[in-house]
Amino acid sequence: MRALQSWVRNFRIQGIFLITFCWFQPGYAAEAELIEEVLVSGSIADDLGESGSFGRVTEADLKLIGATHPAQALNRIPGVWINEGSGQEHLTAIRSPVLTGSGACGEFAYLEDGLPIRPQGFCNINNLFELNTEQAAALEVWRGPAGAVLGGNAMRGTINAITPVFDDQRVGLEVGPYGFHRVQWQGGRDLDSSQIGGSVVSANTGGYRDDTGYGQQKVYAYYLTDVNEWSVKTHATATLLNQETGAYVRGFEVYKDDELRQSNPSPEAYRDAWSLRIASEWTRDSWTIKPYFRRSGMTFLQHFLPGRPLEKNQQSSRGILLTHDHSGDRYQRTIGAQVETMSGSLNEFQAGPTVGSAYLVATRPSGLHYDYAVDSQLFAVFYNISYGVGERLNFIHSLRVEQLGYEYDNHHLVGNTKDDGTACARGGCLYTRPADRDDNFSNMALRFGFEYDVANGMVYGSLSTGFRPPQVTELYRLRGGQTVADLDSERLTAVELGLQQGAYSVAAFADRTRNYMFRDSEAYNVSNGKIKSRGIEASGQWQWGNHQIGLAATYASHQYDFDRDADGREKIRAGNDMDSAPKFLANVTWRTQLSDTVAHELEIERVGSYYLDAANTAEYDGHYAAHWRLQWQASATVQGFLRIRNVLDTEYATRADYAFGSHRYFPALPRQIYLGVTARL
Repeated sequence: MRALQSWVRNFRIQGIFLITFCWFQPGYAAEAELIEEVLVSGSIADDLGESGSFGRVTEADLKLIGATHPAQALNRIPGVWINEGSGQEHLTAIRSPVLTGSGACGEFAYLEDGLPIRPQGFCNINNLFELNTEQAAALEVWRGPAGAVLGGNAMRGTINAITPVFDDQRVGLEVGPYGFHRVQWQGGRDLDSSQIGGSVVSANTGGYRDDTGYGQQKVYAYYLTDVNEWSVKTHATATLLNQETGAYVRGFEVYKDDELRQSNPSPEAYRDAWSLRIASEWTRDSWTIKPYFRRSGMTFLQHFLPGRPLEKNQQSSRGILLTHDHSGDRYQRTIGAQVETMSGSLNEFQAGPTVGSAYLVATRPSGLHYDYAVDSQLFAVFYNISYGVGERLNFIHSLRVEQLGYEYDNHHLVGNTKDDGTACARGGCLYTRPADRDDNFSNMALRFGFEYDVANGMVYGSLSTGFRPPQVTELYRLRGGQTVADLDSERLTAVELGLQQGAYSVAAFADRTRNYMFRDSEAYNVSNGKIKSRGIEASGQWQWGNHQIGLAATYASHQYDFDRDADGREKIRAGNDMDSAPKFLANVTWRTQLSDTVAHELEIERVGSYYLDAANTAEYDGHYAAHWRLQWQASATVQGFLRIRNVLDTEYATRADYAFGSHRYFPALPRQIYLGVTARL
């Protein structure tokens, strides 16, 4: 309930505005034409083109999977590995290792209908719980850099949720173990020449581990109409998460211990987060205009830090994206611009004294650690060109230039003193506040590629770049004696060659990252690392009668390309595999239509072994896991389903790590059985 009042207050104000705007806005056009045009407009495939490593989880697949965590749907795409944390928390890997740290979320772009759900520089490493993945029309993943089209943060990969339009009303109810229950509603209504609709999903669970329950609600509303020959879709998404968080369980292979795997070393930890987004898409002829507004806030106890300080952060941002399309006999061209502004803040306060060694007690004082505000301004221009040569060959070129500026305002004492201005013993306080300053980052991304038609398919290749500017927390939330973080934008250059042929695809890629950001042995934020990756991905579907086999597989290597001692006594050496980077990932599904009304799916996922530290001294063996689903169309309006996750009751870890001289894990849940029903009204 900690965030409920704040969320309701903000949602009420913006929601009343949206509903009033939607209800009274005039409409002029036919509904059928309107809906068909808007439905496809949110796909990033429209912007990125057909070539490249693109994956999609369809609405039908999302309903069959019935994911209780976004990882359960997205990990069916090659090159993607979403690590489940506690509750709805997660870490993301797309053609990369699982990246951690305050700026790791900046490596990936999270979109809704092609618009970023967060402003650049103010991401959340758990950004997926701000997307309504449960009720999306589709989830899309672009693997590899898309900076030339989508801008900063689209460096290693992009996840896009397409919002739906409903043609009927449905309700759903499901129950599962550990007190899990989820209710859903979705529906649409015609209003003369317009349409209004929306959906609600609410899930609650007591949690498998001690003190790890959560409640999560997501609300979505949309309005479709035509205004003076403009086709318009206006929609809003609001989310709320109240979660009691579980910490890592420590000890070698402790996830195999039936008692310890259910324990929670930090029962006091919690995370309360809310978000609100309102966006509108106006399309007329070759023009598209997308104004948008976003707010979010979060309060969480940093149980992973000595002293367990409480962080509160919030942001309010708004922007507009403008594009113009033009086609000739042999070419297609898009030009565009984006403007965005943000106002954000962060506060960190430790209520009590630190418990631990004399050094920890001396350097981590109670009181106010950070209190700052940041305003940012983003301006970008871009173009995409596809040019045909002959009957079968297309050349592709994209370019995007961005300018991002931060205005940082420190509301606390400058330096690494206690909040009363006195110095800490043992070399000084851990927490350092830089003086007020402005920072600006100019970046450019390019893409050159080709597409060559072959029998029933296409061969493609590309050379592309991506970037991500430093995040606000990397620049202004400093530690130790660092007074200024002189950081450059990370930059990635990638080459890719692939084949798409019907339901099958294969892609080989190699990339290098410069200005890789990390904390060095002095706990300073620096940006002089280098990493390299290479790999091959394959996916396909085979149909035999009533049986369908699906495969998504990845073999990749991610290595450090520099020598450095890093924070936490890590020893980074060139040629070492990056930690949390399994070479092999695979997902196999077997789906059968047993009768006209009954279908089932068996899914087997494989995560290969991976190192847990940069020195490659600790390792997790990897695991297999099996899941089974059954759908029964009981009548024309009622459908029942049964899902069993971890059918074989395998003991494994959704995430393994090694830090401070100890193995640590997030244990996977044992066998779970979910039952549910949906009804069309």
